[in-house]
Amino acid sequence: MKHSVILALVAVFFVACSAPVKKVHPDWTYSSVVYEVNVRQFSEEGTLKAVEAQLPRLKDLGVDILWLMPINKIGVEGRKGTLGSYYAIADYKAIDPEFGTLEDFDSFIEAAHNLGFRVIMDWVANQTAPDNVWMSTKPADFYERDSLGNAIWEYDWTDTRSLNYENREVWYAQEDAMRFWLERGVDGFRCDAAGEMPSETWQYLVPTLRRDYPEIYLLAEAEKTEFAADTMFDATYAWELHHIENGIANGPGNKDEVKTALDLRVYLARDAARMPRSAFRLAFTSNHDENSWAGTEFERLGAAWQVMEVLNFTLPQTQPLIYTGQEIGLSRRLEFFEKDAITDWTPNQYTEFYKYLIDLKHANPALDAGERGGKLRYIHRLPADVLGFTREVPGNKVTVLANLSANPVVVKGQKLESWGWLVETE
Repeated sequence: MKHSVILALVAVFFVACSAPVKKVHPDWTYSSVVYEVNVRQFSEEGTLKAVEAQLPRLKDLGVDILWLMPINKIGVEGRKGTLGSYYAIADYKAIDPEFGTLEDFDSFIEAAHNLGFRVIMDWVANQTAPDNVWMSTKPADFYERDSLGNAIWEYDWTDTRSLNYENREVWYAQEDAMRFWLERGVDGFRCDAAGEMPSETWQYLVPTLRRDYPEIYLLAEAEKTEFAADTMFDATYAWELHHIENGIANGPGNKDEVKTALDLRVYLARDAARMPRSAFRLAFTSNHDENSWAGTEFERLGAAWQVMEVLNFTLPQTQPLIYTGQEIGLSRRLEFFEKDAITDWTPNQYTEFYKYLIDLKHANPALDAGERGGKLRYIHRLPADVLGFTREVPGNKVTVLANLSANPVVVKGQKLESWGWLVETE
């Protein structure tokens, strides 16, 4: 009898170990790579139609999720520059004529879906343009106001006005506007400045939308622990990782505090302790904010840009982001309020590098984001500036060696050049 019980327990143990990991996110998200589309600068036309024409190129690159920077109608009052900020929205349910029409949007969604892409919209819920339609159609308490009754703004965002989230009607108005686009086939949202809003608003919006649209993907521009709960956003920004990478690389235009490989190890331990293992962490060397305001990846990371990108594709929980132009090595800052089109998309060595990383991510389930990916296992007795680790799931193992210094080193018989890296799979 005792032996029967022991054998039964052993059987239960093996069944438990071989059982699939619980699904927290939509199946299609775990190995996905996000591509941020700056519609304005994507072509000379700067339209959705022009982006649609380039979908086959993006399909060849291999990315999965197309994040459209805001394409909603842009405000005129207080507009910055000639064309204004994408993030000063005058109408949540309209496309700005600069980018096209609702019919163009519907055509883009259909074409993208036919090629297997998922499309998310940039959702700007924290503030609107001063001349947003809500200013004249909603009560005064839809907006935060000063003692004189004037609608106010945050930071230097003088072309915006802050919504009042103490008023629950604002929550419901946002929900209604988001549903408008979900009904048109959008696969989710990247939620701008999500951390500027009360967490309670998102704790209402996210589960409410998921009840009717369980397969959507939601990305928060925030690093709040509560946003990473299983019932909340699929992914949050790994801002701290980004700044540590900048600090380690210490490129010629870097403005972050100088860091070391040890700082990265400390961060990884701390982030793993505070975030659920199921959390996706958006990792990037660039995005629209970094490129326009902090500098290109080449300015901030110098010769280390490539090894940092390798880490962003291979570290646990990470979901990598590629920004418009990175796949061809665009080396200039894109204007934010003016036309500054990329006109030459000829594939080159940068394209091949990103295709390699995307293929690596797709082909190795050990590199899946969240709870499905392999746990981080450090390789010990390495030089202080070398980060070595493995990630493994049944049937797949990935080994990464990253030289986080400008000095060549020899590691386990392998020479790693300055800022060099090695990835092996089995």
